[in-house]
Amino acid sequence: MTTVAVNPYLERNFAPVRSEITADDLPVIGELPPSLNGMFVRNGPNPQFAPKGRYHWFDGDGMLHGVQISNGRATYRNRYVRTRGWKIENDASSAIWTGIFEPVQVDNPYGPSKNTANTALVWHCDRLLALWEGGEPHAIEVPALETVGPYTYGNQLKSAFTAHPKIDAVTGEMMFFGYSVAQPPYLQYSVVSAEGKLLQTVPIDLPVGVMMHDFAITENYTIFMDLPITFRLERMQRGEPGLMFESDTPSRFGILPRHGNNSNIRWFEAPACYVFHTLNAYEEGDEIVLIACRMESTSVLDATPTSKNGQSDIPRLHRWRFNLSTGGMKEEQIDDIPSEFPRVNEQLMGRPTRYGYTSRLAPTSIPLFDGLIKYDLISGTSQSHEFGRGRYGSEAVFVPQPGATNEDDGWLLTFVYNEVEETSELVVVSAKNITAEPVARILIPTRVPYGFHGSWIDGEFSV
Repeated sequence: MTTVAVNPYLERNFAPVRSEITADDLPVIGELPPSLNGMFVRNGPNPQFAPKGRYHWFDGDGMLHGVQISNGRATYRNRYVRTRGWKIENDASSAIWTGIFEPVQVDNPYGPSKNTANTALVWHCDRLLALWEGGEPHAIEVPALETVGPYTYGNQLKSAFTAHPKIDAVTGEMMFFGYSVAQPPYLQYSVVSAEGKLLQTVPIDLPVGVMMHDFAITENYTIFMDLPITFRLERMQRGEPGLMFESDTPSRFGILPRHGNNSNIRWFEAPACYVFHTLNAYEEGDEIVLIACRMESTSVLDATPTSKNGQSDIPRLHRWRFNLSTGGMKEEQIDDIPSEFPRVNEQLMGRPTRYGYTSRLAPTSIPLFDGLIKYDLISGTSQSHEFGRGRYGSEAVFVPQPGATNEDDGWLLTFVYNEVEETSELVVVSAKNITAEPVARILIPTRVPYGFHGSWIDGEFSV
């Protein structure tokens, strides 16, 4: 009898949905806050066709799921991000590209890789961009969620564009980077003005290409993480993976002035680790403080991991302190509970924050999140919100209460899936009272697959 391996990222609520719908006047359990007006949009992988070869969760075409909230009422719509690759495969009625578990398709007539635009979103200068770190962003109409097309800052974009740009709410500037694993410059750093003009792009020297998923900013500095998921051609020539985690290579954290360049970056070494997502960073005297979800190592890109050390792929909230005067570095674990998808009140991005929020990992073999954690980073305490039995969510986006004077005066929004009833909803949780039941649950008329990152766009919109 032949056993067929089932890919968990194509099953249950990881499985794609094929239909694009619009639904008005959604049922609401509880009451939507009258001052909550805007649109919650979340990105995630949703393969248009059956994948070629081994499928990784990161491979799927981008699909946006949006809930528009206005005057206590809600509307839902989902739309594919219609990238060049999506259009080519749509015309062919089948998958053309393989994913990251397969060898690079150097002979693919359409190019070796596909920009899936499936990872995250950013709202800057009244423009929504769908992001994928291997290529350019795609502009999206709001609230229709229709794809306008690639956005390259008037052809000034000269690098890939990270899935996690940072916006300084005080200056309005947006910082981003692009990396290349195979050829220098391995890292390029850019700053966009509040008016949406690409001000600078500068190369940053790295000794070897690495997978750099996120970074951080403070009021005056930018922090890069040169972590040891490295690409080495000599490994490929030996028949080994070109991109893999090197546990014997130190991690490096580079700090440079916001408008600086490679000539004034300072590097700090730390034990080998990997960080997918940062919570925040800020300045405190002579120190730069970084808070992020740290893993001892990661096998996320390994199709056939041979062993795990018990800590691999388990993220926990950590704090680093880099002293610009002494050159010293301190690293400490904030919590031993596994969690990911860290977010803060982004009005304070790059400034000291008292509170941070993460999604709590369930004790399962695949990444499921069974609740939210609110951290008080001053008192060192935390509180949790439980989604409930058989209910799993994702990243929660913090939405500030209009006119709020307290940092945690607002709501956390995330999609939650009930695996027993096979239904999806958008939950609205009070950030001030995170242990309480949601203040509102918006019932979605279709399944919303587990995905990646979301964004809140404040204001009233009309199609």
